[in-house]
Amino acid sequence: MLDASHIIITLGTAWVYRFISSDTIVANCHKVPQKQFLKELLPIDEITASLENICALIKSVNPRASIIFTVSPVRHLKDGFIENQRSKSHLFAGIHEVVEPRKQHYYFPSYEILMDELRDYRFYNADMIHPNETAINYIWKKFSETWFNENTLQTLTKVEEIQKGLAHKPFNPNSEAHQKFLNKLAQKKETLTQAFPFMKF
Repeated sequence: MLDASHIIITLGTAWVYRFISSDTIVANCHKVPQKQFLKELLPIDEITASLENICALIKSVNPRASIIFTVSPVRHLKDGFIENQRSKSHLFAGIHEVVEPRKQHYYFPSYEILMDELRDYRFYNADMIHPNETAINYIWKKFSETWFNENTLQTLTKVEEIQKGLAHKPFNPNSEAHQKFLNKLAQKKETLTQAFPFMKF
């Protein structure tokens, strides 16, 4: 957090639960009976104020960080179709009150990409709610192309090559070909970890 160049904040829902006895919004019900809570939709101005406070706190410890907001494309259908749309719309409105490139506050449209570009259920898991691997990879590619420079993209490619190599299951682990493969993989890891000591494989 102190050294991060970018911080991504993803919002999921504007519905909250207020614990009646203390009149406070809670993060977890801890299996307390539902009748002890009131369900509320946060108004846009409260969402905006909360996001502004979050940005101020982040900037107080890391003034150089860029903050990227996004809205989760996962629909909270347990709240209902209409309620989900109301919730997401409040999040959009609250975020766009805070987005200001001059202050290094940005918005990435992951929700819109899934709903508008990938508007087909073949991009969802069997539950028809969560995006599948194809959709996740598509959104990640869009994010990478937007936010990563050419050097970072090249480094990502190298990391992916190593990760695939580590996941590879050989037919014959003792063969000469596999030993050469392992040596080459070790060299790739060594090269990357020298350049980026924080990387762990």
